[in-house]
Amino acid sequence: MTIREFEAYFRQLYLPLGMYALRIVDNTSDAEDIVEETFMKAWQAISSGTEIGHFKSYMYRCVRNECVSFLRGKKEMEPIDSIPEISEEVMDTSFRDARIWKAIDELPEKCREIFLMSKRDGLSNAEIAEELNISVKTVKNQITKAFTRLRESLSTGHKPFFLPFL
Repeated sequence: MTIREFEAYFRQLYLPLGMYALRIVDNTSDAEDIVEETFMKAWQAISSGTEIGHFKSYMYRCVRNECVSFLRGKKEMEPIDSIPEISEEVMDTSFRDARIWKAIDELPEKCREIFLMSKRDGLSNAEIAEELNISVKTVKNQITKAFTRLRESLSTGHKPFFLPFL
């Protein structure tokens, strides 16, 4: 594998692997560290001449193993059986989550802030309006704008994308 091929895999897989690790370790910083460490180890293996077939599956397995090692180092560890095995569904879910968060990151700043306060933090429109010193109608408009942009962004090149889980 060349450096360019590895970089292409890195760009393609970094965020989905991060979403996968986050589901296991439940901490963004730890998930990022695990994914970075996994990519470093993979590059070291490739540099030393190791041939890696099915790189995507290999990386998911390595991230899972790194997460297990990380959790073993913690006192309050969940049983390893509770960590899902890697499947196409698990990989597809992490790619979907990565697309969603990338689309959310691309929202205009104020729109993103209001959307996350509503959907991630569970604040009511009135609470958001009070905290940001804006009208409830502005909050509603920004949330509607966010949903519209997210659907447009996530539907590009795919069947219509719905966000029922938000």
